[in-house]
Amino acid sequence: MADWLSTETDGKWKVGFETRGRYETKYGQTFGRDVDLETGLIRNRLSLSFNPYKWLKISAMAQDSRAPWFGRSAPNSLRDQIDLHESYLEITPPSKKGFGFTIGRMMVNYGDGRLIGSPQWGNLSRTFDRARFFYTSPVFQTELIYLSPIKVRLGEFNKPVLGDHVWGIYNTFPNLLRKSTVEAYFLKHDQNRQGGFVGGTRALGTDRLGVRTYGGRITGPLAAGWKYAMEGALQEGFVGAAQHRAGAWSSNVTRRTLYSGKPIDFTAEYKFASGSKNPLDSTRSGTFDQMYAANHDKFGHEDLFGWRNLHNLRLLATHGLTKAVSINVMNNQIWLASARDGIYSNPGRLIARSANGSAGRRVGQETDVFLTLKYQHFLLGGGYGHFSSGGFIRQTTPGVNPIYLYLFHTYSF
Repeated sequence: MADWLSTETDGKWKVGFETRGRYETKYGQTFGRDVDLETGLIRNRLSLSFNPYKWLKISAMAQDSRAPWFGRSAPNSLRDQIDLHESYLEITPPSKKGFGFTIGRMMVNYGDGRLIGSPQWGNLSRTFDRARFFYTSPVFQTELIYLSPIKVRLGEFNKPVLGDHVWGIYNTFPNLLRKSTVEAYFLKHDQNRQGGFVGGTRALGTDRLGVRTYGGRITGPLAAGWKYAMEGALQEGFVGAAQHRAGAWSSNVTRRTLYSGKPIDFTAEYKFASGSKNPLDSTRSGTFDQMYAANHDKFGHEDLFGWRNLHNLRLLATHGLTKAVSINVMNNQIWLASARDGIYSNPGRLIARSANGSAGRRVGQETDVFLTLKYQHFLLGGGYGHFSSGGFIRQTTPGVNPIYLYLFHTYSF
């Protein structure tokens, strides 16, 4: 149907469909604080786009997400009745030079999604109401952006949280340094709503957040088949009543080699995000604000942690057994950046803290093995993850080592 519609309309109309099921078991949730979970997650998407001219695109997507084994108490982080997931209009210059804009609801990713992204592993995947005005040329692109995350509202139409938004400028320079792409950005993250970033109160003026992020990213090829990527960000502003100063860094190298004629990709990555030296000091904040990060797989396949107050060493090997089948082995080592600050979850919420630093810095390590199989429009896969707790986790939580088992299947066109 999709090919027929595109052919009959000379590519002006395009339709897409995706259905995905994932069946997972999680033992030792929140290191033993929460009950074990066995559930199925079902997500269906139907999209339609219209390109009457080369410079004009109108697109929409409906999404329905369910957690049928969870029961009626399934939270809105796992399920949402059919809703408008995307609906936007985009005008682009007919040539490679000129002005354009995008406005509407859509999934958004900048760079590797470390600060702004829509993680597809989640049953919902984050979407934003977004306005973007840009100028593009063969040598650079600059964007003025505003976006606000959509809050899932069970039983009613999903709406943005306008009191929580990011605005700023994002610049991209392709092939600037020997075929490397350079990105530079300024992003302002604002929250002004009851129960804001620090869970404060409006009456005391502690429910607001205003963080300015200055950052950049560079990625490209190196000699002998190596590739690299680096990203760094510095922050200033305020979190509630506290003055905010923070920073983060990510760098990785990747190389492909052959084993028995089959490709193996090796990746080594180091990540850092600052923490507060004294989180009990209400006048200073040093815990990095990860904004709307797409953290899946960046600190382990179990998605236990976010990009806040940590050092992370990540090693990944992907072996293409055939053109359709690949196996991945990954190991993540985690330490705290500040022993007196805590470790934070994938969405950025505090899991545990040792305010005097006596629990040490060692969080633990996670080992993951997962396999994928592609066949025409189908993608099948499964995996296993195990986290081994370090001294910090053992002393600040029940210390149960989380285990993650899952199978998934996807059909799309």
